[in-house]
Amino acid sequence: MKILKTIYYIFIVFIIAIAILLMISVLPITENYKIMVVQSGSMEPVIKTGSIVMIKPMQDYKIGDIISFDQITRDKTPITHRIYDIKVTEGQPIYITKGDANNAPDTREIQKKDVLGKVLFSIPFIGYAVDFAKKPLGFAIMILIPAGAIIGDEIKKIFKEIKENKIENK
Repeated sequence: MKILKTIYYIFIVFIIAIAILLMISVLPITENYKIMVVQSGSMEPVIKTGSIVMIKPMQDYKIGDIISFDQITRDKTPITHRIYDIKVTEGQPIYITKGDANNAPDTREIQKKDVLGKVLFSIPFIGYAVDFAKKPLGFAIMILIPAGAIIGDEIKKIFKEIKENKIENK
């Protein structure tokens, strides 16, 4: 019974952590930390597919920084690559990026306005859970399982109380 309670509490902590990560990544605050899910293996082995990355906008970026760029939309996931080279055009930096697992630099040049932020850290495989939680079924499970566990526990307490009252009234 103690093992089940431990598993239950671990599960609840996991659900709360996923919910917090979802809230942080959804808040549209500029100059805010953002959490995103890495969808491809272009940055492996440094950042694995299914990892989450925390990014923060910076004033400037340098060669070797891992950045995320492009807009966040329903249909398009931002890209996370390393800055391979920097060119300056009309006083503005233009970033040439490359995925660590890719053979050649990206052909597209990235302007500073397209950079969402620098990757501060990544956590492998948690992105799969965050991605699942963003879907209707995953969101429902995040709500229903803890709610069901709490309701079940309360029902058990009620029946226990009824049983104890019957014993006392005899």
